[in-house]
Amino acid sequence: MMVDMKDGRCRTCGSQLKIVDADDATMQVECSECGDFYDVETDAFGDGCMTYYPAVMARKMEDGDEE
Repeated sequence: MMVDMKDGRCRTCGSQLKIVDADDATMQVECSECGDFYDVETDAFGDGCMTYYPAVMARKMEDGDEE
């Protein structure tokens, strides 16, 4: 899931982030430009955990990746 650039950008180069995974406490993001990969908190994008985290977790459960 791509992060809207108004909500967050790569901390290394300022480009767009893609959320590639999530767990109970963090979301893992990867930069579309420089490839930097790091963890952020579930509320890192100022959405009160209401936009990105539920969507990523729902997709993860639908794909059968939930343990």
